[in-house]
Amino acid sequence: MTALLTILVLVCIAIAIWQLVKIFDLAQVGKSNDQIATDKDNAINGYLMMGFLAFIYIITIWSVVELGDLPLLSNAASEHGAQIDNLMVISLAVIFIVQIITQFLLHYFAYKYKGEKGKTALFYADNNTLEFIWTVIPVVVLSGLIIYGLFTWNTIMNVSEDDDPIVVELYAQQFSWKARYGGADNTLGKANVRLIDIDRANILGVDESDPNAQDDVIVSEVHLPVGRPVLFKIRSQDVLHSAYMPHFRAQMNCVPGMVTQFGFTPTITTAEMRQTPDMIDKVAKINKIRAEKSEELIAKGEQPLERYEFDYLILCNKICGKSHYNMQMNIIVETQEEFDAWMKEQKTFKNSLIN
Repeated sequence: MTALLTILVLVCIAIAIWQLVKIFDLAQVGKSNDQIATDKDNAINGYLMMGFLAFIYIITIWSVVELGDLPLLSNAASEHGAQIDNLMVISLAVIFIVQIITQFLLHYFAYKYKGEKGKTALFYADNNTLEFIWTVIPVVVLSGLIIYGLFTWNTIMNVSEDDDPIVVELYAQQFSWKARYGGADNTLGKANVRLIDIDRANILGVDESDPNAQDDVIVSEVHLPVGRPVLFKIRSQDVLHSAYMPHFRAQMNCVPGMVTQFGFTPTITTAEMRQTPDMIDKVAKINKIRAEKSEELIAKGEQPLERYEFDYLILCNKICGKSHYNMQMNIIVETQEEFDAWMKEQKTFKNSLIN
């Protein structure tokens, strides 16, 4: 596929250079009329425009079917996920309809009104009605999408303390994540990057004198109970990161010097998601590719790839440096009983400090 795309790019570049040379020749003063386009040239260009129109439609449909992850719009694992997916489907439908209509008109008119001797194209020097129509329609459609999006966003971000959410801090740094739970009181202690003390294992800069910080729990893997709201408080130690949790339809920038937040309620446990037909099929495809790659590695005397197993992930969605691609952390969604048992096994911040 990479080789094919490379060839296509090179062909397009060659065609572009060839066309630029022709334009340069036509622009030269004093040239004879043998450089003027004939009816045959215009007819060929007209047919090419229609051919390119067909190519656009075919490549668009193929890309959506073969390269687009359509099941992604049906595997939301949070309460607000359906709202995000609905907004996405509506936006894509509007864009796709507009693209079909406008591209058809553009290429069809180029074909219908191609240059022919003795033929003059019909045109309007000024038409207020048409101007009004193609100005008002985009304004109405875009305003509708924007207003709908704002209402959806406000609904998603309205995480109330009355919902009794679990408070979890996500801490981003090049190139890893850490998470901090509020402990038994569900209240995070104060923290500041200036308080980081590697010698005492205070890697997040938690204020050791804050009573609320003593029972905080710092981990390298997020666990969440299904069906209970969670409120993420997000910090960055160094550069701009972005906490992206695709299956929960959640994303928020991690900005140095400030705390951002995002909340949602997970609805499907990790174990349940692993058993969905779409996920079983996706995992099987990934492991098939890994098995083929492992055979090549074994033949070279290298270690084979491990089998893939689905996990929810927190990814960095900002290009934050050379190891950005590998900045991720697992999220385990489980029952309340499993979450409580896991939490009992974790050391508190007070007990984890090195004296």
